[in-house]
Amino acid sequence: MSFLKFFDSNSKSLVSVDIHSHLIPSIDDGAKDMERSIELILALKDMGYKKLITTPHVSDMFPNSTKTILDGYANLKLELKKRDIDIEIEVAAEYYADDTFEELLKNRDILTFGKEKYLLFELSYFTLPSDLDSLIHEIKMSGYTPILAHPERYVYFHNDISQYHHIKSLGVLFQINFISLENYYSLEVTNVVKKLIVEGLVDFIGSDIHHRRYIKFLKKSLNSSLYKKIFKKNTILNDSLL
Repeated sequence: MSFLKFFDSNSKSLVSVDIHSHLIPSIDDGAKDMERSIELILALKDMGYKKLITTPHVSDMFPNSTKTILDGYANLKLELKKRDIDIEIEVAAEYYADDTFEELLKNRDILTFGKEKYLLFELSYFTLPSDLDSLIHEIKMSGYTPILAHPERYVYFHNDISQYHHIKSLGVLFQINFISLENYYSLEVTNVVKKLIVEGLVDFIGSDIHHRRYIKFLKKSLNSSLYKKIFKKNTILNDSLL
């Protein structure tokens, strides 16, 4: 079966810019090779995206440097040009909050996007950082605008919505994952993302696409009533990046 037959032609995104993806081949747990990268990009294009901001992991598990990311990005752009695939693509990174990240912050060795210098970062899924407030302060003092990737996935916040409000009060923007709307991770994560939407805490929506399986869930999410509710309850900033 053709890869693109995974989608329904009616499954179109209500935003034109995706700010979170793993499309550079062989650099993290995203696309394994160039062919997979191209397949995923064509899939996103078919869904209506005009611009992709791809964000490789930077962590102990994936110790990418600015150079390795930019080199991979250059190769991907060249391949898109060779194949005459018309879609705008930019690059930043998804930084894991650890000692290495703090060192990168000190050295201003950070890949951001947008004139606001948006910095996408993620936390441990199971252990709350003891110095999260200080880290957020450091990000802002370094001149960046922090975006917390998929806040719905951090289990230690799940039972207390006030913690999300506290983080927001520190100037952090929230990016939820599309596929959280359709139980990709768990019913608990889906219930939490519903709360974030209803509370009006969402600023960005991201595909966080890694591989083919994501596409099937993206299609389901785009057709869900909850997806439409995001735009009624929240000010979504994706398309300010066009």
